Amino acid sequence: LLLISSAHANKPNDADALEGIDTGKVIWDVTLSNPSRLLFVMKVINETYEDLVKQDVTPDMVFTFHGRVLKLLSTQPLELDLDEELALEELLLLIQDMSKKPGVKMESCSVASRILGIDNSTIISEVKPVGNTFVSLIGYQQKGYALIPIN
Repeated sequence: LLLISSAHANKPNDADALEGIDTGKVIWDVTLSNPSRLLFVMKVINETYEDLVKQDVTPDMVFTFHGRVLKLLSTQPLELDLDEELALEELLLLIQDMSKKPGVKMESCSVASRILGIDNSTIISEVKPVGNTFVSLIGYQQKGYALIPIN
């Protein structure tokens, strides 16, 4: 634990990249559907949020979930190995926590849910079903959000 704390204490800043920036606008295009791998990436994204805050940049993050990842966000039962089930539980808690942070929005794609046979009413409450997350990607990019694919 001490090793992790000292690593964060000695972490370099991102002053060059953030010079003149007061808002970090990003859209995370999430299709990764492996619970363990997505949990790892979401932890890094959470750290990214905190890094922006520590460097006086206001996070403005949108998550668009589409494809098979929606199965992880639905309350419909899944058949998973125990380790993946535990990762999914932790992932859902992290999503719940992150969704409460200022400047974070989460969307799921109704086109993908229709194709996968997932009822939008079963998507966890932290994630808002929208018509089509490709439309979201177009709109947010036109508004200056950086696109980062998570697949």
